[in-house]
Amino acid sequence: MDYKKLFDELVEALIHADGSDLHLADGRMPSVRVNGDLVTLVNRPEMTKEYLTGILDAILTPEHLQHFHEVQELDFSYEFQGSTRLRGNAFVQQGKIVIVLRLVPQIKTLEELGLPPILGEFARKRQGFFLVVGPVGQGKSSTLAAMVGLINQERAAHILTIEDPVEYVYEQKKAIIDQREIGIDTTDFQAALHSAFRQDVNVILIGEMRGAETIGTAVTAAETGHLVLSTLHTNNASQTIDRIIDSFPASQQDQIRVQLASTLLGVFSQRLIPRIAGGRVVAYELMINNNAISNLIREKRTHEIDMVIETGTESGMVDMNRSLVELVRSGEITAENAYLYSINPKNLQRLM
Repeated sequence: MDYKKLFDELVEALIHADGSDLHLADGRMPSVRVNGDLVTLVNRPEMTKEYLTGILDAILTPEHLQHFHEVQELDFSYEFQGSTRLRGNAFVQQGKIVIVLRLVPQIKTLEELGLPPILGEFARKRQGFFLVVGPVGQGKSSTLAAMVGLINQERAAHILTIEDPVEYVYEQKKAIIDQREIGIDTTDFQAALHSAFRQDVNVILIGEMRGAETIGTAVTAAETGHLVLSTLHTNNASQTIDRIIDSFPASQQDQIRVQLASTLLGVFSQRLIPRIAGGRVVAYELMINNNAISNLIREKRTHEIDMVIETGTESGMVDMNRSLVELVRSGEITAENAYLYSINPKNLQRLM
């Protein structure tokens, strides 16, 4: 059995379906996620332990394969036909192997992704901390890739990405770009971040903020003249700030509040909503760290941030509900989906 060929055929089916994710599990038919919904590939064979073991043997390095067998889970990346990348995770559930892969699309511009031009202004900053947040599968990595792509297009900077695993691979234009993968190029996020201080870096992209040490070092990097871009799995700006502060011991929380208040540029929260005409469209919240926001962070009043965003239109802030209302009024999404994706449906009803 040619397991490499079998796997490539499944990836081709994912691409042909214009899907985002491929699910392979022992005892189940392969499935792909298309526009947010899982679709079974009924014309493909049911996966077995033999198939999945063979696929992992064919696509993983010996080191990755050994790691998977030792801890029974693994993050990895895979390059398909030299031009398409996939981000994968293999794990075991109830003794059975499961593989989930996400297709990493080509790097798009902010305009192509339907994102607001103001994100370009944050990408052009020389110093500070900017976060793109939202649940899994909402396009955060694509947004950050577009911002890095803009910097690469416009500025002769040194960009360092620290990822687990590396997703988008950038073609160097004006910038020098180094991409480090956890477990291959460096032991962990913390070690890579500490090394970055000695690597003459201008821009640091951290694939995901993990733990107080990484967050603390990232904020310090923003204080010391770096532009730091990263993600968190949080729902909105106020929750993001609370999550960062709460990750530290109580004795350190006042210090991180002060650091965040001075270094944070903004928080962009996004959702991909099913579009009436097909595909998905982005709805978003944008918090910009002005004097009012900075004071709320410093004074432990983060619960008031939502109100400042709602009333901060003139300063460029965007409330998620207003973004959803605009998409409904323009005929892009249904009102039902607007309510489904809203964090505050009562406020949305008032705006509708």
